Amino acid sequence: MKRSIAELCHADHKDDPAILTRWLGNKTPEIFRAWIAQGDNSVLVAVEGGEILAVGSVTNVGRIGLNYVSPDARFRGVSRAMLRALEERAATRGNSECILTSTETARRFYLSNGYVETGPPVGEFGTTTGYPMSKKL
Repeated sequence: MKRSIAELCHADHKDDPAILTRWLGNKTPEIFRAWIAQGDNSVLVAVEGGEILAVGSVTNVGRIGLNYVSPDARFRGVSRAMLRALEERAATRGNSECILTSTETARRFYLSNGYVETGPPVGEFGTTTGYPMSKKL
């Protein structure tokens, strides 16, 4: 996740150390383990040859909280496959839509995958470029 943010999300953090510090601040092993342990959160991992290619999470109410791809796996369809798996998990939990807040970097990706913007940009990720989005499943 840290490499994905630092290396792929330049449109969001603009190489500003303060923004990166805030954004990466909760990406610790302890906090990640807590995300996994939450009873209402499914964390999915894409692995190939022992290497983690992507990580994603979706809550039982259909909120996608994580969808990060390794820079080494970018443009290989891994993010799209992860998104489909997250949507499928949300649907099996009885959700008729998924919601998320997109980065500027991922905005076109989500739009091209059927998501629509649902409000003005919000301050997430330590930036002002978080886009609330949803998709009917």
